[in-house]
Amino acid sequence: MGLPEEITASLEEGLDDLVELYRGFHAAPELSMQEHRTAKAIGKRLESYGLTPRTVGGTGVVAVIENGEGPVVAFRADTDGLPIEEATGLPYASTASGTLADGTTTPVMHGCGHDTHITAGLEIARLLVTHRETWAGTVVLLFQPGEETAAGAAAMVEDGLWDRVPTPEAVYGQHVWPGVAGTVNVSVGTAMAMADSLRVTVHGRQAHGSQPENSIDPIVLGAYMITRLQTVVSREIAGSDMAVLTVGTFHGGVKENIIPAKAVFELNIRTFEPRVRERVLDAVSRIIRGEAMAAGAPDPEIEEMYRFPRCYNDESDAAALLDAFTDELGEDSVSRTDPVTGSEDFGVFPDSLGVPGVYWFFGGFRRETVEGGVPGGNHSPFFGPDDVPTALTTGVRAGLTALFTRVGK
Repeated sequence: MGLPEEITASLEEGLDDLVELYRGFHAAPELSMQEHRTAKAIGKRLESYGLTPRTVGGTGVVAVIENGEGPVVAFRADTDGLPIEEATGLPYASTASGTLADGTTTPVMHGCGHDTHITAGLEIARLLVTHRETWAGTVVLLFQPGEETAAGAAAMVEDGLWDRVPTPEAVYGQHVWPGVAGTVNVSVGTAMAMADSLRVTVHGRQAHGSQPENSIDPIVLGAYMITRLQTVVSREIAGSDMAVLTVGTFHGGVKENIIPAKAVFELNIRTFEPRVRERVLDAVSRIIRGEAMAAGAPDPEIEEMYRFPRCYNDESDAAALLDAFTDELGEDSVSRTDPVTGSEDFGVFPDSLGVPGVYWFFGGFRRETVEGGVPGGNHSPFFGPDDVPTALTTGVRAGLTALFTRVGK
């Protein structure tokens, strides 16, 4: 059946302004939980539509659009950028900077496409307000900070989100990725992986580099730990289960002829199933502590940095959305896909209420770019959709189509 013609016509008429709005957000990203300018810009735009936005969870923004009797449904868009120096060469590329938790200054860019999500979410708000005759019920718009650190969704819920707005019967969300603009991909069941990030501090005993017998070398010990950790996936997890373990940082020492007192490394784990997650985490702890014991070293510290929940698409709702997206975008533009090993904190919203949630992906690039190899995917300094009008239009149409499965007339 698809969206009402008046909505699609209004979207097309306002597309040039929408692209300019997107470029403004792209050029001015902010780090996770520091999205103050972004939140202010979102709130100002929502106010221009006659809405009353409110701040929840620090830099989160929420707006409620009530339109008579009917279902209540929520739609989420994330708002934070990444500590990456942009290398796209775009005329509206980011030159912004931010401050990390350790006080370090870093370049910031929208390297994961959240600028697209913000813009699509705001246009969805405008179209819902402008064309109230096409739907009935209540839509709760969630502009969520801190997705990249898994802090934002939890912060909004802990700040009393569901006590401040009508309780939705379903929550929807989406993400741009390096697919063909105009296409949408939906998983049924598990959509994205759980993630656990750990910081390990390896303690040793400092000594002169010429007298290693007086030391317990935390660099050598850390190297043994990291090497042994590679066996967790290859030797402790069944081939039928999914697990990824990556050690992304290793820091130790300040001079080449000093064996330091400690070394620090950080690792990231992705799994689809809770039982696999716990098995991997248990194995990681056992190996790290066991290697320290074997070296006669003090007990290492294992610190949880952040933890993403599984992003699970309600099977019934996901199947219904596949049909609805096909009606709106065409059969060749909609695919059912396997879950991806990336992670999201979107699931916090539906899980905190025990209601269905569905999360999908939409493409941002010309077909020839995708077929030739996108120069950089999400989290790359080269990530910059090259078919912004189609990407934005698809994100808006997909988001509205999902909402209209419940509130459309």
